[in-house]
Amino acid sequence: MAVKIRLARVGRHKRPFYRVVVANIESPRDGKFIEILGTYDPLPENVDVKIQVDRAKYWLSKGALPTDTVKSIFKKSKLFQAPSEQKAS
Repeated sequence: MAVKIRLARVGRHKRPFYRVVVANIESPRDGKFIEILGTYDPLPENVDVKIQVDRAKYWLSKGALPTDTVKSIFKKSKLFQAPSEQKAS
């Protein structure tokens, strides 16, 4: 079973709010998921991101692939770093 870390939309019309979830690749965007890792609110001036770092690292170590959007969110929250950046730290 291939697993991805992606966003699931739960906000109302024109007020997006997302959950960062671990889900099977074949399940729909807002459908069945394995675990909720956090939330992402893009609307406030300071974008609000809350991630369970230990669980996100666990799923990444198990081979879950983050989508491009989730990868950029992880980079902004200093969770996901490129291999060259990890060596420098």
